[in-house]
Amino acid sequence: MLSIWQTYQGDILSGLKITLFASLTALFFSLIIGTMMAIFQISKNKWVKVLGNSYVNLFRNLPLLIVVMFFFVVMPLYGFKLDGIAAGTIGLTLYTSAFIADTVRAGIEGVPKGQMEAGIASGLNYRQVMIYIVLPQAFKIVIPPLGNQFINLVKNSSILAMVTGADLMYQGDLVASTTFNTIGTYTLIGLIYLLLTLPLSYFMKYLETKLASN
Repeated sequence: MLSIWQTYQGDILSGLKITLFASLTALFFSLIIGTMMAIFQISKNKWVKVLGNSYVNLFRNLPLLIVVMFFFVVMPLYGFKLDGIAAGTIGLTLYTSAFIADTVRAGIEGVPKGQMEAGIASGLNYRQVMIYIVLPQAFKIVIPPLGNQFINLVKNSSILAMVTGADLMYQGDLVASTTFNTIGTYTLIGLIYLLLTLPLSYFMKYLETKLASN
């Protein structure tokens, strides 16, 4: 394993950079889209609610690989050519946002309805009440499941390897096929993924404890 790292360190680090880029990009946009869809799901407007529920049900019930392959294989047929990194990141974003939407929706519904009524009574409009009163409390409620979604997102980023996304897993596959040392290679790649997810897991636990004490 040490010799693999010394020989292929550059390739592995290159894949790690792409994994981090795809994960952080997908995390940022999936949180925005997921929050928006969560608000749509609880909207009093029938069509907006249908849109939110349809989006969540669609991407939550499709395999991640199907979503990614749609952008990598199908979209180019209609003139929208995407490389593996772009297709994988977009697919990962949409897929994860559906689960985040359900999580955030549960958090919003966990906030007492009196908070919304009090905000409206104080002169704030619906958008202001949602942004400044409801959502901060909702996110505080859903920190544990939201943290799990972030960790799953990092692990799911390995899907880029299926569309030549040149990520960490893809580079691991190349090294394994070159050296025929599958045990050493995949153990090393697994340890690197642990180095990414374990600190995130501990940080989310720390954040949960800190918010609970406030």
